[in-house]
Amino acid sequence: MALEATTRIRAAVATQDLAETAISILVDQSGSMRGQSMLLLAAACDIAQNFLVHLGVTTEVLGFTTAGWKGGESRRLWRRRGGRPYPGRLCDLLHIVYRSAEDRRASIGDKFKPMHRPDLPKENVDGEAIEWAVGRLMKIPARRRTLVVLSDGVPADDSTLMANSANFLDRHLREVISRIESAGGVKLVGVGIGFDTSTYYRTSSMISSVDDVGLSLIATLEEAIRGT
Repeated sequence: MALEATTRIRAAVATQDLAETAISILVDQSGSMRGQSMLLLAAACDIAQNFLVHLGVTTEVLGFTTAGWKGGESRRLWRRRGGRPYPGRLCDLLHIVYRSAEDRRASIGDKFKPMHRPDLPKENVDGEAIEWAVGRLMKIPARRRTLVVLSDGVPADDSTLMANSANFLDRHLREVISRIESAGGVKLVGVGIGFDTSTYYRTSSMISSVDDVGLSLIATLEEAIRGT
């Protein structure tokens, strides 16, 4: 699949255009992805980054979750300060760089091993993760930039949602996506794993099973490169 996609892309896209393309893959590492799902997703990301690097595309692979359960230091600080109503986010974010744009190696060895850790997946605050990933992409000197977001559900953090409105994180995610899509500069692609992302992103696809994530991710990347 990757070899065939590479051949089609090289026939359709000029080498210079590939060199001026940057693609970032952002992985939702929430608790629902723990175990076999995350193992398959890590393998798919490894294949995808090799595919992109061999095409000459600048590539990043990023992950996002929270540093702990039940809010962590953010929630403790809020309570020490009196617990005012509607405080906003009350969890400590964890953003992870598995492959940076500066890394030009064809292979990055065991960089994806931390993705397998069973203690890593916790909550997911998608909006701020996308802002972080887009901020990194905008620093890359590229003419074409795409962020592919892999997710299996809506944003969730119990500590935040109990102290704010029930749709607080969902609303923020929609606002972030709308702002980025309206501004241009980065194309957003939402890929849902057993989850329909079309209500969030202008460009989206859904994978019915995580078993299919490898082939589906390569297809998504090919479409992004050829269609940008």
